[in-house]
Amino acid sequence: MEEIIKKKSGFAVIIGRSNAGKSTLLNALVGTKLAIATPKPQTTRHVIHGVFNDNRGQVVFVDTPGFLTEKRSPLTPKLTEKIKQSLHGVEVILYVVDPSRAIGQEEKRLISLIRDLKLPKLFVINKIDMPSRELPYLEEYRALGASEGFTITIGVSALKHKHLKTLLTTLFEHLPEGEPIYPPEQITNIDQRFFISELIREKVFHTMGDEVPYSVTVRVEEMEERKDGTLYIRAVILTFAERYKKMIIGAHARKIKEVGATVRKELELINNRHVYVDLTVKVDTEWEKSFE
Repeated sequence: MEEIIKKKSGFAVIIGRSNAGKSTLLNALVGTKLAIATPKPQTTRHVIHGVFNDNRGQVVFVDTPGFLTEKRSPLTPKLTEKIKQSLHGVEVILYVVDPSRAIGQEEKRLISLIRDLKLPKLFVINKIDMPSRELPYLEEYRALGASEGFTITIGVSALKHKHLKTLLTTLFEHLPEGEPIYPPEQITNIDQRFFISELIREKVFHTMGDEVPYSVTVRVEEMEERKDGTLYIRAVILTFAERYKKMIIGAHARKIKEVGATVRKELELINNRHVYVDLTVKVDTEWEKSFE
């Protein structure tokens, strides 16, 4: 008689301070790009689901904004509230740390949020592919994971995809038996329009570096397939000051053209068809207040 293997399923929330590599880890675990990644703190602003399926069952990874104690903008308290809300209704916590940076107040505050939660908590030390001299706080983090009673400590490299199979195996060991949460063909809760707006925002940050502040957002206002099969996208980049608008556009519109070109190339690779990206930049001093 053939043994029936009972499958598991559940939500695994990914939390950590800003720039610990949470979004890179999400993308690596799911096997495709869902969340954007930049050097900017709190690049992730929305709770994004990424779905992993295999013969053991289904894990729904929940990516969250990076935790900051410093109030960088009116968005910071809203993003902190999103982190707190994401801790409800999950089966496992993946706490991601970056051993190239010292343990600070952000780490201590974030750990205090999960300390009393009666859930399996995996302490994920990221960036272990880096040379040891660039990870001066590695042993301090190992000690922190042990002292805070995490279920297990696992070293990974989200960028180089090291030890992700070990992480997945450990995750499934701590998930309950259950039916899939998402249908097998669905890998995320985000739609194409949202993904494109995030991709444009990512390219703005990569193109502008430190010149442009954190407070930039993108709205896709039109998206249609033309008769010749080209995907036409019209989007507006919003910033809160005229000087930043000029910087994003650049002399002779060089910067905005560069952003558009990099977005087009990536979308053409993803969609396997021609893409036309029409970008404009506007000043909106109120967009942060209406952010949800």
